[in-house]
Amino acid sequence: MFVGFSRILLMGMLSALAALLSGCGPKQEQGQGPGAGGAGPPPVSVAPVTRRQVEEFDEFSARVAAVNQVDVRARVAGTLERVHFRDGQDVRKGTLLFTIDPRPFAAEVARLTATLASARSQASLAQLQATRAEKLLPLRAISEQEADQFRAAAQNAAAAVNAAQASLNAASLNLGFTRITAPIAGRASRTAVTAGNLVGVNEPVLTTIVSTDRVYAYFDASEAAFLKYGLTATNPNEAPVVQMGLFNEQGYPHKGRMDFVDNRLNQATGSMQLRAVFDNKDGRFTPGLSAHVKVSAGKPYEANLVPDRAITTDQTRRVVLVVGPKGVVEQREVKMGALIGAMRVVDGVKPGENIIVDGLQRAIPGMPVKPQLVQLDGDGKPLMPPGGAPATAALPAKG
Repeated sequence: MFVGFSRILLMGMLSALAALLSGCGPKQEQGQGPGAGGAGPPPVSVAPVTRRQVEEFDEFSARVAAVNQVDVRARVAGTLERVHFRDGQDVRKGTLLFTIDPRPFAAEVARLTATLASARSQASLAQLQATRAEKLLPLRAISEQEADQFRAAAQNAAAAVNAAQASLNAASLNLGFTRITAPIAGRASRTAVTAGNLVGVNEPVLTTIVSTDRVYAYFDASEAAFLKYGLTATNPNEAPVVQMGLFNEQGYPHKGRMDFVDNRLNQATGSMQLRAVFDNKDGRFTPGLSAHVKVSAGKPYEANLVPDRAITTDQTRRVVLVVGPKGVVEQREVKMGALIGAMRVVDGVKPGENIIVDGLQRAIPGMPVKPQLVQLDGDGKPLMPPGGAPATAALPAKG
């Protein structure tokens, strides 16, 4: 009885196993066979080829410099009596900056004033004597030699007056030089000498003033750039527009004009120095700052643009992946042009064609994909909705 029960149990287990195996076979054929009901085409992000007017620019690193810079020095030697400005103060032309002790110079002016008065008195007497001699000479009351002596004395006295006047003028200038004023309008540096110190003629530099109403931006350009800009840079009506931005600014918000091109090429670097001038009435630019500038490389023209990140390399070719009307991927060779923001000027595609920009690794030429349209701004950057993810939209299916 036990043997029979074991045999029945074994036969039941074999029957169940056979049923299990027979059930697995059809499922594999229906659900796992190649090409039957898989996950579908892979999703990719696409953006249309746009056509618009573009303008190419050459970009350079630049250094901001003052249009005018003056080292303020003393023109007379003496004791620095007072400093009249604060370090870093904006000053106008003629603003009093320093005072040198004027007393020795005032005393010299007083002495020379007296000397001039004495010389004028002597000149008047000599002229009277010469006039009297001219009257006596026809009467033979004096000799010709004596008359000549009176004439010479009058001339010498007149010359002495002129000399005294010149000395007084020089002394008056020196007295005026004890008041050191700003030769230009601008921003003063710190004072290098404090009150009470002796200063000499032209030494040392007391302070420095730089103009602030306009600034220069100096940059080095290649020979090719010089050939483009050099012929028009000195003509105000044809000078290229130059745009500038500081390193803490987005883009190039400031506009100026090129006004100088150097007269020779640097043989060591193959470059030439150029200069642009910018308005600075708000005082935003400080001499010595680093900046970046861009100059128009030609006239605007119509061009096709695609996001630069959509361009890939196929051996030696530059290609993009185009999604056709039926959602099938096509590889297209393109010729690359200028980079405009995040967009690249290209030839080889048509306006409105959808280019894969994300999911390139999932796209295979000749195979279908599921395109999602990405919204881009004018610079080719994805528009970010309030949620934070790039704005996308499904493309309508086409037969």
